Amino acid sequence: MSTATAEAPTGTKLSQLDALKKLTKVVADTGDFESMRDYKPQDATTNPSLILAAASKAEYAHILDKVVADRKSSGLTGHAQIEDITDHLLVSFGLEILKIVPGRVSTETDARLSFDTQGSIDKAHQLIALYEKNGISRDRVLIKIASTWEGIKAAEALQKEGIHCNLTLLFSMAQAIACAEAKVQLISPFVGRILDWFKASTKKDYTPTEDPGVKSVTEIYNYYKKFGYKTEVMGASFRNKGEITELAGCDLLTISPSLLGELSASTDELPKKLDAAAAQGLQLKQVHLDEKTFRFQLNEDAMATEKTAEGIRKFAADIVKFEQLIASKL
Repeated sequence: MSTATAEAPTGTKLSQLDALKKLTKVVADTGDFESMRDYKPQDATTNPSLILAAASKAEYAHILDKVVADRKSSGLTGHAQIEDITDHLLVSFGLEILKIVPGRVSTETDARLSFDTQGSIDKAHQLIALYEKNGISRDRVLIKIASTWEGIKAAEALQKEGIHCNLTLLFSMAQAIACAEAKVQLISPFVGRILDWFKASTKKDYTPTEDPGVKSVTEIYNYYKKFGYKTEVMGASFRNKGEITELAGCDLLTISPSLLGELSASTDELPKKLDAAAAQGLQLKQVHLDEKTFRFQLNEDAMATEKTAEGIRKFAADIVKFEQLIASKL
């Protein structure tokens, strides 16, 4: 098995973070600009919870205050005004992030649109228009949409317009296959939340090699590489460093600042665990899903059904808190 751990030019071993960067595109999962500067990821992802947490901090209050001041004279009132400020604030954070990372930023649509295909498309158009107005090419933005059937269909339409999508809250092979067949740019399977469900359900602890979330991402990655799907696989939502090291070689991994710190502090060897060439030799059966088959397979997977619904509820609740924070400034 190959390893990315090697001697650095100074004669000291590479950190696991630097070794990981040789195998996998490392993405920061945060709204905190300083941690991005510290760990130098290629891309960054955000979600309503992360942006809410950041916008509530004193060091980022000036971004919120500036957007509110700029948009007060938009002529909009009521919910339309708050929605407008929300969109501008999400993009403002994205613009600041793009000054730090050389690659892409993921910006999430409103989770309350998770079952509204046209609403998700319209929201993506609004967000992309704001980025482009600020001189950012759509190639540097991923629009995050929940991996519902409606969300996947929205992403399929957006991809045809050159608007790249990151399908989030993904917990099952059915969701992954539907995303690949829709030719979405990238998926974010949630490793840690899968582990959470199994630990609560079985009352067991899992080693990183036994981790159900790690196994799920490995299965998806191998399936994609076996059948030549171009959709990128980005493991997300990690609970421990072991989950990350077990997925070394995945297309991308989006990692919180605390776990980036653990990787940076370690010089343990980092073997490559996922390999596109090795996946070619696996005996797998290709599957095609229509809507009714997708919905039934997702329904048969209690973990995926429950965690997708829970994730949508939590992100929707944080959007509401976000709107309340904005309303308090008006």
